[in-house]
Amino acid sequence: MTLLNAEEGKEYIVSRIDTDDEELNSFLFSLGCYSGEPITVVTRRKHGCVVSIKDGRYNIDNDLAEAIVIE
Repeated sequence: MTLLNAEEGKEYIVSRIDTDDEELNSFLFSLGCYSGEPITVVTRRKHGCVVSIKDGRYNIDNDLAEAIVIE
């Protein structure tokens, strides 16, 4: 399942990042979003969602949310 399908307020574990874009992988890694890390969807928006990763909150678009595979 991807982050796009996640429920608000429920904590998930990042399984993998499903993209071939190295720049995107590096960006997500710098936010602390990588395999094995917990992630929570705080709020859903029309074109994306607000997620909580470690101690930060980030607004990500639907394309990026679809690349984050969770378990």
